[in-house]
Amino acid sequence: MSIKKLIPLLLFSFIITSCASSGSRQNNVKIAQTMKKEGDIFQSQGNYTAALTRLIEAEKLTPNDPYLQNSLGLAYMGKNRDDLAVIAFKKALARKPDFIEARNNLGAAYLRQNKWDMAIENFNRVLDSLLYPTPHFPLSNIGWAYFGKKEFHLAETYFSKALDAMPWFTAASHGLAKIYMETGQTNRAMDYLNQCLKRSPTRAIFHADLAKVYEKMGKTKQAVASWQQVLKLVPERSSLAKQAENRLSELL
Repeated sequence: MSIKKLIPLLLFSFIITSCASSGSRQNNVKIAQTMKKEGDIFQSQGNYTAALTRLIEAEKLTPNDPYLQNSLGLAYMGKNRDDLAVIAFKKALARKPDFIEARNNLGAAYLRQNKWDMAIENFNRVLDSLLYPTPHFPLSNIGWAYFGKKEFHLAETYFSKALDAMPWFTAASHGLAKIYMETGQTNRAMDYLNQCLKRSPTRAIFHADLAKVYEKMGKTKQAVASWQQVLKLVPERSSLAKQAENRLSELL
């Protein structure tokens, strides 16, 4: 065969191979996206093991998908593997530096690891984005980081900013109550929690906080009633239920 005839055949072969490769990649992306959706559904149901199974399989097909890495990070957090969550969120941000949701999630993973300063740094970067729709989350989280550092004045400042952005936001309200308790402002804590419960009477965390306030004040009967109310409001095997049961066993 002449060289002139061979060159068109080689080019045709290259085109066919390229098209097949491209088609295979597209197919992998579609399969991975389906797996991700399934994983996200499992995750929304609290089934983090099933979620991880699907998401890890999807990662084999599309390891560089930042949205998949973000979902993986959340699933790892669901399994209390915050170390692996940090790796996944960093991968997401490496591929998409402006992925604010992943940045906020990275801050949350650091917060759970008690890496206060790293958490604060990432939450502040979230707040730098004028397009982030829910600033009360990072503001409250910064408050919790300063609470962990025992810098209560700064913690109170950020919880208050979160409540300015979203009035009666539970995490920030709970944070303020904790500050009042930690700094010996027992009466202020009780008054504030009663206000919170008037607005949100079924928020178990407020009943738990109030029970602790009553305990500090030596009001055992009222503390018992508040802990019993917690048990009525939370799932049987939740950490808050266990806490309530432990306190009731001590108080009764």
